Amino acid sequence: MPKFCRWIVSALAAAQLSALAVTEVQPSRDDEVLEVLPAVTRSRPARATSTPLVVSPAAAALRARQDIAVARQTGDTRYWGRAQAVLAPWWDRPDAPVELAVLQATVQQGRHEFAASRKVLTAALARAPGHAQGWLNLAALERLSARYPEALGACEAVARAGQALYAAACRLETQSLQGQHQSAAQGLQALIAQTTDTSQRSWLLSLLAESQERSGQGRAAADSYARSLALAPDLYTSIAYSDLLLRTGKASQALQALAALPETDAVLLRRAAAWRRLGEPRWTAERAVLKERAAELQRRGDDPALHGRELALTALWLDDDAPRALALARRNLLLQREPIDWWVALESARQARDAAASAEIAHAIREAGLHDMRLTTARPTAKVAK
Repeated sequence: MPKFCRWIVSALAAAQLSALAVTEVQPSRDDEVLEVLPAVTRSRPARATSTPLVVSPAAAALRARQDIAVARQTGDTRYWGRAQAVLAPWWDRPDAPVELAVLQATVQQGRHEFAASRKVLTAALARAPGHAQGWLNLAALERLSARYPEALGACEAVARAGQALYAAACRLETQSLQGQHQSAAQGLQALIAQTTDTSQRSWLLSLLAESQERSGQGRAAADSYARSLALAPDLYTSIAYSDLLLRTGKASQALQALAALPETDAVLLRRAAAWRRLGEPRWTAERAVLKERAAELQRRGDDPALHGRELALTALWLDDDAPRALALARRNLLLQREPIDWWVALESARQARDAAASAEIAHAIREAGLHDMRLTTARPTAKVAK
């Protein structure tokens, strides 16, 4: 689950889940089951096939936002494709309405096509420099690439666009990554106290939790994650919370945090890791599912590099193959450089006993200007059963 999704706030906050077009498949008999969908997807009524896919740019924007919201809530990657289908008449057109260009970039971010997304966003913002959501998306992209000064510049553009709360949160998250943990936490707590909106409070609490983790305050971070999820369930926040619990040896609690989530690759991976650390043999069934899903990606011709984080974590947590995890993690750093990406690279190098790689990665972290206590104390999360 890409982190940027939590920053899709102003454009998607009011989007309601509704039916979207699907590709027609003819079963060979009346009782044939073609697919079992996630619960939240099963509850969505089917759109009539006679309804035009696109009737206007405004209608396309609404439908694309709805698909993006489902992709974010469920981790169901098909909805990124559905959003692209809705936007197809304007896709990659230099004269596309700016709102649709920003939504195209959002879909590309969700599919880890970060370079393409940045190009589209940059062009759209040159035409509409007051588009706050576009700047928020760009700031998230810059943070993901560990380009913190550029992220701060985008945050300032959000402020100029009149979105003070989001601009402040954008700035504070970036400053926390740069090591200003205490002032960032104080600023986020002030923002939380200022708003009564439940979804905003939940989102700000998740930002606070991550800042607290970076500063080494694991207990405070766990409390903030729990408070965030109590206000509004969220896939990304739940996974981040489970990572903290796994890292601190609380596998049973991690399973509880993962229990109600859709079975994305990221969720299955962490559930398998938790079961393995508890000595539960059923982790092997989850590993088999992940292996089959990886094989399916290859059969479809998807680029495995787009899934490098999960592949590296799988090699490290489930396969005890630190050298392979290191190779995958280093390749993943060419695509994204969030703290977890640095962590898996450092921990893989440590477990592979590759001192040269450890030194190289640590140097790159310093060069990026990232300050995160987890990266100075990388250690095995827990003993695991063979």
